[in-house]
Amino acid sequence: MYLKSRLPREMNRKMNSFDLNSYILYKRKQIDGALEEILGHTSNPSRLINAMKHSLMAGGKRLRPILCITAAEAVEGKTDDVVRAACALEMIHTYSLIHDDLPAMDNDNLRRGQPTCHVAFDEATAILAGDALLTLAFEILSSMELTNKNHALKWLRVVNTIATAAGYKSLIEGQMRDMAAEDILLSLENLEEMHALKTGALIEASIITGAILGDGSLEQIEKLKIYARNIGLAFQVTDDILNVEGDPAVMGKDVGTDQTHKKSTYPSILGIEKSKEFARKLVNNALQSLDCFDNKSDPLRAIAHYIVERKR
Repeated sequence: MYLKSRLPREMNRKMNSFDLNSYILYKRKQIDGALEEILGHTSNPSRLINAMKHSLMAGGKRLRPILCITAAEAVEGKTDDVVRAACALEMIHTYSLIHDDLPAMDNDNLRRGQPTCHVAFDEATAILAGDALLTLAFEILSSMELTNKNHALKWLRVVNTIATAAGYKSLIEGQMRDMAAEDILLSLENLEEMHALKTGALIEASIITGAILGDGSLEQIEKLKIYARNIGLAFQVTDDILNVEGDPAVMGKDVGTDQTHKKSTYPSILGIEKSKEFARKLVNNALQSLDCFDNKSDPLRAIAHYIVERKR
């Protein structure tokens, strides 16, 4: 049985003066509990499962699954089943991080404050752990179509949305462009295109998935797409800024790596202050897209601010 997504009574009383920290803490616990249940509790887990858990349960921000659940709440949908999709999205995101950290790509040693998967285990195990998380995500998503035939078409739409965002035209293409762009000065337009694929696509898919499962209207989904595209890019701009001036102890990963790999970033093209101004503009665009929503979308509004104010 997956954890229920209703907020505690004390949180409901706070919604008028929205407490994002409490909201995120609650949602993280909900998601972590569901992930633990999916992976199972065995006294003697295999090396593969240990590697999967090492990266998946390392205490990430859980931004994508939280956005998925929050979008469903914003369109006033039931969120119990959405947790399954949220967990699948986090698995796909974690798989992409495991592969991104590999020696053949970014060759990073730290992720989420601990050794990356290939450092903690070995390169082959890390590759297989990433593969396993990706395929498990779609096992989870497709299982809903088999167990709840009344909503099979809706879940098929979700599978298509997520698969497209994670596939060769989006996330994987974005990673390919990122590697190819080392030692090359990209234009601002090309940089935005790359990050819309590598970072923004899965963030957008997370929000749209929540809206679909929450039975959002076509108008609501279109507005949420605008929100998603703006916060997805704002997230990457902020990541680039933190790679320059962030604190490794707070971030849980090394800083200065973009410069080491000679990557084009928003600070390298625009400078730090103009990058921060650009991120704020994107957040304002995202907030304007929510004008037609009531206070049930307050978590989305607060998350938009959090994306540019975060320290990790």
